[in-house]
Amino acid sequence: MSSSPLTRAHPARWRSPSGWPLRTRIVAIIIVLLTILGLAVGGTAYFFLRNTLYAQLDTKLDQTSNPFHSRTNGGPPPSFNRERPFGGAEPGSISITYTVPTVVTGGLIVTAEDDGYAVLAYEPLSDAAQAELTAVPADGTKSDITLDGYGSFRAVALTTGNGETRVVALSLKNTNFTLLRVALVTGGAVLIALGIAGWAGALIVRRTLAPLDRVAATATKVSELRLDRGEVRLAQRVPEPDTDPRTEVGQVGAALNQMLDHVGNALEARHASEMQVRQFVADASHELRTPLAAIRGYAELSRRSRAAVPAEIAHVLSRVESEAKRMTGLVEDLLLLARLDAGRPLGHDPVDLSMLVVDTVSDAHAAGPGHYWQLDLPEEPVVVTGDGARLHQVLANLLANARTHTPEGTTVTVGVSATSGAAVLRVEDAGPGIPAELQPNIFERFARGDSSRSRAAGSTGLGLSIVHAVVTAHGGHVSVDSRPGRTVFTVVLPLGPTPVPPAEQLAQIAPRPN
Repeated sequence: MSSSPLTRAHPARWRSPSGWPLRTRIVAIIIVLLTILGLAVGGTAYFFLRNTLYAQLDTKLDQTSNPFHSRTNGGPPPSFNRERPFGGAEPGSISITYTVPTVVTGGLIVTAEDDGYAVLAYEPLSDAAQAELTAVPADGTKSDITLDGYGSFRAVALTTGNGETRVVALSLKNTNFTLLRVALVTGGAVLIALGIAGWAGALIVRRTLAPLDRVAATATKVSELRLDRGEVRLAQRVPEPDTDPRTEVGQVGAALNQMLDHVGNALEARHASEMQVRQFVADASHELRTPLAAIRGYAELSRRSRAAVPAEIAHVLSRVESEAKRMTGLVEDLLLLARLDAGRPLGHDPVDLSMLVVDTVSDAHAAGPGHYWQLDLPEEPVVVTGDGARLHQVLANLLANARTHTPEGTTVTVGVSATSGAAVLRVEDAGPGIPAELQPNIFERFARGDSSRSRAAGSTGLGLSIVHAVVTAHGGHVSVDSRPGRTVFTVVLPLGPTPVPPAEQLAQIAPRPN
């Protein structure tokens, strides 16, 4: 079996049959069953043939051990010639006679020539072979023996009436050769049958399970859809031929289609609810801008009045104006998020991140003079394509987050770099860090931590969610890595075209006329 990426990725899975695909397990079961069946049939045929051949050999051995059993008219048997084998003896067999103390006559029966005629004769056996033959029990039991230098034989020993013991052995060469050929032919036939059965079984199983593959393909397509937000249309369905309830696969396909219908209805309801909430937030934010502006205007106007205003009333009006400003910022943030959720298009212009960082850090230095602000800029400008105002808001929110949630004297470093196809913006501070339990949800709306968020500092809980929404709308992503003493926010944006130099630089670069 060739190695596949799946095999290399999950070697332990392929070592256990429970991790095999269904079609592989079915084909493997078929091959195992056919192997057992082939071994059973082949083994039965082999042992039946062996018993038959041995029965024929034992019959011949009985005839050979008593060559005079077929005498006629009940006459006495003729004398046994110890010098020459009896007529009809089989060349290659062995016939010996011995007495106690051992005096062995006879030997291996071979074909010899006497006066131009082919006759049977004895060929003496080795001492070791004679010892093996004389050790055969003289009780008429047939047994297999192996004689060194002569091969395997089927032997029997009988005691004659005159006290002699006669041992006759027939060669097993032809019998073993026949059994070996039968075993090889049967084994080869079984292997060929297993190969054909495996190929045919794999083809049949693949075609049989094709509807299940189509059901799995539909489920895979659905699993690749983004279902957590936005409008989702579950157009994928199992084909009608694969939803026949009379089959197991059809039952699975029908159940999957029914589940997709329910999920589709739930997603449509969820999307409709989200759209209602977004529209409500957008409308409410838009409508609240006017009264908030009026509140701020009246508060500021009363503060500028020439008439003396009691200190208590002045303090109240100052607080009204402050809270109106804070509420205005919250409304503006909600309105921006609602517009981003609605897919409002952003600007698509070249933005020089290096200049953007310089301007934003200058503003942050003015707002937080107690922090140490550092720049890490490349020699060449880093340009992205997007909405400059929104990207400025992203960086401003990150710097405000660092200024608000770190003590004075903290060093904040803003760096810009360019990699292959992307611009990287990093805001790093040496503050106390973000609690570990807050980090997974830090970019969610209104995410707050008691120790890291301060309403008195003007935090709305929407700053980082705006960062995430704006960066995502630009086709980038933002992440955070925080521990005590070091917090890094990383923004990755697609690179844009090279910026066009200003007119003054073009005038300096252009060749002067002679």
